[in-house]
Amino acid sequence: MVEPSTPAPPREPVTAPPRRPAFDRRRAWLITAMIVAFMLINYADKSVLGLAAVPIMDEPGISNSTYGMISSSFALLFSLSGLVVGFVSARVSSRVLLFTMAAVWAVAQLPVLFAASVPALVAGRVLLGAAEGPAASMSMHALYKWFPANLRGLPSALQISGAALGTLFAAPVVTWLITAFGWRSAFVVLAVTSAVWSLVWWKVGHDGPYGEDRAPGPGTRAPRDHASAPRDHAPAPHDRDGTLAPAPAPAPAPASAPAPAPPERLPYRRLLLNGTVLGSIAGAFGASWALALSHAWLPVYLRTRLELTPGGAAAVISAISAFSLVLLLSVPPLVDRLRRRGRSARWTSGAPQGIAVLLAALAMAALPFVDGPAPHLVLLGLAFGGHAIVFPLHYMTASAVVPPVQRGAVFGVVAATGTLPGLVAPYVTGHLLDSADSPGAGYAHAFLLSAAVMLVCGLLALAAIRPERDARRPNPAPQTEGSKPLAQ
Repeated sequence: MVEPSTPAPPREPVTAPPRRPAFDRRRAWLITAMIVAFMLINYADKSVLGLAAVPIMDEPGISNSTYGMISSSFALLFSLSGLVVGFVSARVSSRVLLFTMAAVWAVAQLPVLFAASVPALVAGRVLLGAAEGPAASMSMHALYKWFPANLRGLPSALQISGAALGTLFAAPVVTWLITAFGWRSAFVVLAVTSAVWSLVWWKVGHDGPYGEDRAPGPGTRAPRDHASAPRDHAPAPHDRDGTLAPAPAPAPAPASAPAPAPPERLPYRRLLLNGTVLGSIAGAFGASWALALSHAWLPVYLRTRLELTPGGAAAVISAISAFSLVLLLSVPPLVDRLRRRGRSARWTSGAPQGIAVLLAALAMAALPFVDGPAPHLVLLGLAFGGHAIVFPLHYMTASAVVPPVQRGAVFGVVAATGTLPGLVAPYVTGHLLDSADSPGAGYAHAFLLSAAVMLVCGLLALAAIRPERDARRPNPAPQTEGSKPLAQ
């Protein structure tokens, strides 16, 4: 008598490791080139008012305080729109967001063509600021969707270098347009350029494979693997003579594999009170103060205080932008190299942010106390160009402690709060100029105030940014129905 065989124990379901997205190098660098052009146009749009400030102020007789108010109006909705669009980015593709922004940039240049009045200037700047508020964070978010985490240093630097390139090329080109054809021609050229970019982006700017996992919308179904999906009406098997063969016994149903875990999410309050995120905001705030001052008042300062010609002022601004570009193209790739060798993120990407803002602050504080063109130009370069590396690095440190699905929203918050100086610095500087005994004293007060703000921000960034510490967060396993929570 044959003994019944012992049934084999049930096999544990084997779950395949998550598949890593394939890195499409050619497509990724095409997107990088488009985003660099996007940032170039972005900063050319920002800087055109400052480059045309002297003829614009002369035509309707605008005071320093009024011009400062016009320049600050750019930031009126800048931070708010960056915050709102950051949260919208969890549901709307980067393709749509960047296309819409560039199209609005083109429209925002039009009011000043019809009336060179204060209301028209304010309306155009407010609309432009609303459309440019999310530009840096959302374009970086779109860029990160095409590169894995260990290859983002150089693309991040190139994205930010679009700002330096925008000023580098905009300064001489816009100055030439203003001198040869009048200041309105610069606004026309920038409007056409923005419209052309938006059309090209709509054609090529798709989202990459490293983006966040969006929740499926209503009516959407998960993709089905047709090679392995069961068929509801499989053809019946036949014998060789064409008659129907007996149906095989149904195979035992395999144990169901666990459903993939939903993307990790953390409370936004916890993310935004994270020391690394707060330090990144502080570094961006200090760097943005110098940037807002340079866009609004540096061209005017070079023309009126240093008595440079329009071409000479444009050359100095281009030289400062070239210095920023060198820093942007050299420091972040070095950061990537050091990270691959195991160096901590705090010292490779955190500390450089604080140090850069501190050095720029010291140069800003020294400006009122030096004489002679050579030392003056060196300090201008350090004060208005040395902070450039903060912008790519503060995105890298913030992304290190934020789940990918929430990265766009946090980038929007970081950009919104970090760029608030654009609302304050231009107007305060104009008020200081009008209330001082002389323009020289007004600029001295503005530089010393700016140095104090940047000094505090640099120290905060240096002390607070610690990605390794702040990334150590609990990651509880998803609970199945009927399971008990783990003891805390």
